[in-house]
Amino acid sequence: MIPEERLEQILQRFQYLEAAMAEGVSGSEIADLAREYSEIKPVAEQITAYRLLLSDLAEAKSMLDDPDMRELAEEEIPQLEAALPKAEHALQLELLPKDAADTKPAMLEIRPGTGGDEAALFAGDLLRMYQRYAEAHGWKFEIIEEQATELGGIKEVVAHIKGENVFARMKYESGVHRVQRVPVTESGGRIHTSAATVAVLPEAQEVDIQIDPGEIRIDTMRASGSGGQHVNTTDSAVRITHIPTGLMVVSAEKSQHRNREIAMQVLRSRLYDLERQRIDGERSADRASQVGSGDRSERIRTYNFPQGRMSDHRINLTLYKLDQIMAGDLDEIIDALTADNQARLLAEMGQ
Repeated sequence: MIPEERLEQILQRFQYLEAAMAEGVSGSEIADLAREYSEIKPVAEQITAYRLLLSDLAEAKSMLDDPDMRELAEEEIPQLEAALPKAEHALQLELLPKDAADTKPAMLEIRPGTGGDEAALFAGDLLRMYQRYAEAHGWKFEIIEEQATELGGIKEVVAHIKGENVFARMKYESGVHRVQRVPVTESGGRIHTSAATVAVLPEAQEVDIQIDPGEIRIDTMRASGSGGQHVNTTDSAVRITHIPTGLMVVSAEKSQHRNREIAMQVLRSRLYDLERQRIDGERSADRASQVGSGDRSERIRTYNFPQGRMSDHRINLTLYKLDQIMAGDLDEIIDALTADNQARLLAEMGQ
């Protein structure tokens, strides 16, 4: 049962925000009020709906004593009682602590793991899978750094994904993705196992992470090319090293100015992610076992091409629709991961 005093506090705060915004406040304050109002409004609406259901049920039960209304009450009460658990569950979900990064854009990083050329080809397949998923959701998907192999695979790729609730949906993709299939380079038809690592980081702005200029080292170097006329003859590539953490970011686009922007953007997001992991680690001792922990070493999923099967090992989910999944149909997986994470949070809240 949800404590009534907690619901009342939320409604009172919502009413205060409504009144404050109606009266008008200064520019900087109105932005903060509007942000809090948008966050609390869905909760307030769910509380109102839940209370209305409780009121209707109490009224229906009181009608049992009225001979003229008894038949109607007996018809309504089972319907209202059946709707009550669903309303309470919906309210509990709204009351769960929100991840402040959920509404942020995301930085997607994909790198081949074990498996040589086949791992690089699989990394390219994952990139296309996420591009199609982003397209299906109307998100903007921009590749800001990419190193390809001669066979068309990916040595490393960094992409920026912008849209509604991008990180909330994509954060469960961090980890090791394993593939089992016959590589195009295999003449004997044997199934090989290889892997690629995926990291999804919430994009950090300067207000989220302040980087001391004295704590970074910026080096310029000649970008590598594919040979011949494509060799870069200017020192346009940029490498930024964050001295306290040892984090190193390289960007090798044509423009040195653009490379500095990209490298700082990626570095800021990585530092922000480190800080999030530190805070979450303090908050939950068993964080590493939770869905969406972002542990890059965790094998989260297997893609078995001969059987057309995808298995997510965190929630024991197996789907036999690999073609659709590789074409970007990820919603069923992400919905299941989201529901599992919500169930964990509800269990913690009830303790």
